[in-house]
Amino acid sequence: MKKFLLLIFLITCYESFLGQTKKLDSLNKVYHNKNEADTNRLKALYTIAWSYTGDDPDTAIVLAEEELKLINSIPQEKRKRWIAKAYSTIGNALINKGDYANALTYFFTMVKLYEELKSIKSLATCYGYIGTVYFNQSNYPKALNYYLKNLKIAEEVGDKKGIENCYNNLGNVYLNLANYPKALSYHFKALQAYTASGNQQGIAACYINIGIVYEKQVKNTQAIEYYLKGLEIMTALGDKQGIVSCHINMSNVYADQLNYTTALNYLIKALAIKKEIEDEQGVGLCYGNMGSVYAKLGNYKLAIRYSDSCLKISKKIGDINEELEAHENLSEVYATIGKYKKAYEHHVKFKQLTDSIFNEDNSKQLGDLKTQFEVEKKEAELKIKSDAEQEKLKAIAAEETKRQQVIIASVAGVLLVVLVFSLFLYKRFKIAQKQKAVIEEQKVLVDKAYNELHEKNKEVMDSIRYAKRIQTALITSEKYIESSLNKLMKK
Repeated sequence: MKKFLLLIFLITCYESFLGQTKKLDSLNKVYHNKNEADTNRLKALYTIAWSYTGDDPDTAIVLAEEELKLINSIPQEKRKRWIAKAYSTIGNALINKGDYANALTYFFTMVKLYEELKSIKSLATCYGYIGTVYFNQSNYPKALNYYLKNLKIAEEVGDKKGIENCYNNLGNVYLNLANYPKALSYHFKALQAYTASGNQQGIAACYINIGIVYEKQVKNTQAIEYYLKGLEIMTALGDKQGIVSCHINMSNVYADQLNYTTALNYLIKALAIKKEIEDEQGVGLCYGNMGSVYAKLGNYKLAIRYSDSCLKISKKIGDINEELEAHENLSEVYATIGKYKKAYEHHVKFKQLTDSIFNEDNSKQLGDLKTQFEVEKKEAELKIKSDAEQEKLKAIAAEETKRQQVIIASVAGVLLVVLVFSLFLYKRFKIAQKQKAVIEEQKVLVDKAYNELHEKNKEVMDSIRYAKRIQTALITSEKYIESSLNKLMKK
């Protein structure tokens, strides 16, 4: 089941406008009073429109479009800034409707406007908006890139509220990357900063996000503690988005504890609010979680129905992470009921989407972005150091470079020695091969000579044996003759 993260830029940029909604009546009077200066009317309309971005995004968009019409009545040199502010309202409303593609169009147009105006602080805010869109699309490398750009500028200009929000949003990125220590580190930094500034909405958001990290670590007691803290503040503020996030996350805890009935009750409450404020992404998330709970209850028909509904919405709005979870739920349900072909099809799509989010290229890109941010941050720190300190740093750097050059030269020398020795061994090896060939050739000649000598010796020995037989034959005849003569003489 998916956890409902609370990104501050998703709800509001800096200090919550919820406190200002109590003044909507007076602001409406200012806007409708045509005797008021157009600039004052525009300020009132902007505040009213922004207050609806979370709970009633369609109304926020309509009012922002009215802003764009009213802008034509103010001096030319002020129009770009007010156009950008109207676009920020429309973009954030579109995020809450799950229309990410159009939201990005407005935010990238804002970037160009703020670059032309050379408004660095507002540009940082816009980077935060873009980071939020990419986060909701599960494109974590790009989300991290824009959040780090936002943080870099916020630190340079000393924007404490911007830094607070960056800490919170970076914590959410690392949470989704399963780097829980890093996520907690950023969320507690954000909580400390929000507490110091008295930002109640920021404090509540941190409570909820910290609870999610603890739940991921199977620390349910701590998770419930922080969810209840967040719910208390969100209820006091009347923040429907915040209340919904608490309901969804509480349902996750109860599901983990196998208390599925209570989990469903929280999800039904959350779904009702999401439909009321027409938050398409939130509706899809509730459907996905309900599909998961019904699967665990063994109600596979409803599990498939809600998971399919979640899948359709997530595909429509480009929410890859929720689409991934819908495929996973459907794969498990179809496998359980014996429809293995459908189970396999959904599992393949689940695996493909998982690989698209957590592949080596993304991991490398995340590492590169972090390194780039650290390098840029270090460069910014060096710029504000005194000339003497810079010279000292240069001397240290030069010494370090010299030391590295010595190390490189030493390594190169060792490699050269190894190379020469290798060439010597190779030469000796070739000589040994040649000597071996000569020896083998000589051995063949010796063997041949030996065989020839052996044949000759055999012939000589045969001749000697033959002569000996003749001699033996001759000696026997002489004795016979002598014996015969002796016999004759006796007669």
